[in-house]
Amino acid sequence: MTATAGRPPADADPATLAAAEDERDTAAPRQVRGGWRALAVQPLLVTLGVGAYLLWRATAELSDTEARQLGATTLWAAIREHLALTLAAAVLVLLIAVPLGVGLTRRPLRRLSPLVLGVANTGQAAPAIGLFVLLATWLGFGFWTTVVALVLYAALPVLRNTMVGIEQVDPRLVEAGRGMGMSTLAVLFRVELPLAVPVMLAGVRTALVLLVGTATLATFINGGGLGVLINTGITLSLNSLLVSGAVLVALLALAVDWLGRVVEHVARPKGL
Repeated sequence: MTATAGRPPADADPATLAAAEDERDTAAPRQVRGGWRALAVQPLLVTLGVGAYLLWRATAELSDTEARQLGATTLWAAIREHLALTLAAAVLVLLIAVPLGVGLTRRPLRRLSPLVLGVANTGQAAPAIGLFVLLATWLGFGFWTTVVALVLYAALPVLRNTMVGIEQVDPRLVEAGRGMGMSTLAVLFRVELPLAVPVMLAGVRTALVLLVGTATLATFINGGGLGVLINTGITLSLNSLLVSGAVLVALLALAVDWLGRVVEHVARPKGL
């Protein structure tokens, strides 16, 4: 019987097995260090971007409207609103999409998965601005209508990746867990979900970046956020506001994406 790639055969002599263990133990720290080095690049770029923007802001000649909109108090309030929209929507997406994704992989609800995925696909396939306006005419304008629209728009990656992550777990591992006397719930929490974590977190990171970008549309339904700068810049032909809003949203998306990568790196089960 051939050995699995990177592993000695089961009937190898003890010296070979010990050498393989030593090689794996020394390779793991190198992989961890390499992963953390790669993660260090993105925050450096974000820091440089923020520094460049602050330097431009300190030296730019702005009109009264631009100076008022880009003042520290007003700008920080817009950033807080944008983060609040993103955080509220992200929490609701996790509370809804993860349990729903787990439930749709269980036998009683599995037959409903095409219907639920179809609804989620419709929410993301619809033009975002149209979804925001339709919900505003139904629920009214404001913060929470924006959050509902963001949840509908960003639920699909988390839902789909939760289902894919659980379904790709080797059935033999599930059977082994049941053979050890674990209940169905214990197998889910101790076998399936830990192995599905990398795929699930990739979906969460994708959803977070979507939320940061799509939250700029909140300005059209009085939801606040950095989209106000972009909309004002377009309406009044003030390029400083337009570019400032776009740059800040891009930097915020990069920062959120980096945080998601860090969580993926930390939460990934050992050996994967």
